[in-house]
Amino acid sequence: MSHEHLLCLDIETVPDRDLVPADWPEGEFVRKPIWHRVVAISFVEARIERHAGVERYVVECCRTGGEAGWDEQRLLQAYWRHFAKRQARVVTWNGKGFDLPVLRLRAMMYGIPAEAWFTRGTKWENYTQRYASEWHCDLMEQLADYGAATRMGMEDVALAMGLPGKIGGHGSEVAAMVAAGELDRVRAYCECDCLNLFALYVRHALLTGRTDAHGHDASLDSLVACLEEHRVARPHLGAFLDQWRGSTRPVPMHVARPAEAYCVVGAVA
Repeated sequence: MSHEHLLCLDIETVPDRDLVPADWPEGEFVRKPIWHRVVAISFVEARIERHAGVERYVVECCRTGGEAGWDEQRLLQAYWRHFAKRQARVVTWNGKGFDLPVLRLRAMMYGIPAEAWFTRGTKWENYTQRYASEWHCDLMEQLADYGAATRMGMEDVALAMGLPGKIGGHGSEVAAMVAAGELDRVRAYCECDCLNLFALYVRHALLTGRTDAHGHDASLDSLVACLEEHRVARPHLGAFLDQWRGSTRPVPMHVARPAEAYCVVGAVA
């Protein structure tokens, strides 16, 4: 199957206090995926275009599913319905170890079907195959060669690449934000993680030959155009863009153009 979209995905969760043992230390990360209650499912979605065997990615949206007041069951139902409508290549950071097990197990708990995840593809090329990165590209695993090298946090790599990294919080703060009723803040934080993830995937696509320098730059220009369009209504998108543009790291954005072009917002070429 030729995938038509990228779905760069991240989730935020809090401990499900009905399942986590009562003596579990407050603030300590819960290891079992099914013990996590989903509070936000965010993604950058981009159309995959192919020219002479080279991909480029045209950003269509950066958003969080549903509304801040939706409960977990409704969020999961909406996500899996949306996923079933797409021919998507899923991109995550530690998604094989955390995000997708949580999304699948919590859907199973509520009796929500997720058949598209399990039934598409062939025996060896599908979402469930660990090494089928064409279907589910877990960038943490790719960059660590599935554990042969040290696994890194997304922020480590994002900052090295000149990206902003975390904006508006940290995963360890999500439970407190939720308890304070700051779900919009949680959703904004999750979306910024997806922005880092998309940009890292584009650079990885260049590294591995899936795209070339011009496709890389056009894909990031597409992201910049999306952020510019929505920065007034959604200030966290503008904050992300401004920090990214202000990076002093080598090659923070474009690779086929000189440094003075970094601040130019261009349409997808």
